[in-house]
Amino acid sequence: MNGTYVDINNGRQSFKAYLTVPETGHGPGIILCQEIFGVNEVMRKQADYLAEEGYTVIVPDLYWRQQRGVELGYTPEDFEKAFKLYTEFSEDLAIEDIQSCIQFLSESEACISAEFGVVGYCLGGKLAYLAGCRLAKIKTAVSYYGVGIEKSLSELNQLKGTLILHMPELDEFCPESIRHQIINTAKSYPDVQTFVYPAVGHAFARVGEDHYNKPASDLAHGRTIAALRKALGPDYDLEALWEEHVRYEFETRNVPQTMATMVAEPYVNHIPTMTGGVGYAQLSRFYRHHFIHNNPKDMALTPISRTVGASQLVDEFIMSFTHDEEIDWLIPGIKPTGKFVQIPMLGVIKFRGPKLCHEHIYWDQASVLVQLGILNPQGLPIAGEETALKLLDERLPSNTLMDSWGSSEGKAID
Repeated sequence: MNGTYVDINNGRQSFKAYLTVPETGHGPGIILCQEIFGVNEVMRKQADYLAEEGYTVIVPDLYWRQQRGVELGYTPEDFEKAFKLYTEFSEDLAIEDIQSCIQFLSESEACISAEFGVVGYCLGGKLAYLAGCRLAKIKTAVSYYGVGIEKSLSELNQLKGTLILHMPELDEFCPESIRHQIINTAKSYPDVQTFVYPAVGHAFARVGEDHYNKPASDLAHGRTIAALRKALGPDYDLEALWEEHVRYEFETRNVPQTMATMVAEPYVNHIPTMTGGVGYAQLSRFYRHHFIHNNPKDMALTPISRTVGASQLVDEFIMSFTHDEEIDWLIPGIKPTGKFVQIPMLGVIKFRGPKLCHEHIYWDQASVLVQLGILNPQGLPIAGEETALKLLDERLPSNTLMDSWGSSEGKAID
């Protein structure tokens, strides 16, 4: 863990909270509200994850009045203890504790914001909802599978900022009828967004546990960061960060500088060939021995379009090169053919804070093999360099692979 425990004073007594900060040492403030299992390892890791995104995060021990330092796991015995603590828990006193955390962050050099975000899971999801409605300095509130929100829908009239509700379709603690009730009520409030995640259950964002669903968790996290960035910052120039990374890859061909633009444990996945690396050691190995120094000297990237979001960038481009050396990552096992190749490519680049987290790179491998003369396109619905040429000039003929295209000539168009 990257954080430390601090004492939070509410004017009468004090309680512990886990505090973690970005690499820069400061960032906008977020209060993270625990599940019913206390400030356990899962919650601390989630706080560290948000700190990597650029936030100063505090996780208060909300059970301190009943039992200090609760850290439960997920065994049947732990569930029993957790539900007992939950049934004796006061939501109103917990909101006071969140307010005390806001005061602590307001006085901390590690926090650079006058307004705050609150993110919560399960029990904490309900508390995030209530904090967003009740506390003036909460700019945005994010609730993951909050339990019991339907009992407090009238409080939406007091919502101070924006609210995000992440709702699993198969949440046993929020049946379909209740979910619809919450969503239908939320429709009357323009600052509330509800997202339903199909075919996943409660705790889908709890990494490492049985209920965890990576696609849903990643999608929800992206939406959470987008909301926090819009409300609180910090703002990063993702285009400049990506351009710097690409320059180290293809121009200076410098492995240490390339890796320095990435998070501690990044990954790269070239989808068609499944090449790349997961984690610092394996990705460094890949870059050094199979990628950065393994590209033809005339390799060039022609930009087509770029879409930049809060924490993700999508690049559309054409890669061109002469196949005068074996290219492990792109055409593994194929000896140089000397042929010139042009490939439309798409890169989905995820950032965590100011550093690259991962790259998903897509291209049509059939087009590459056709251009190299390895795959005969005759009779197959595939094309060679035409795919790149048409991307450069949309006026080139369409539907050339469709034998039936001529049959619709002159027919009525509805």
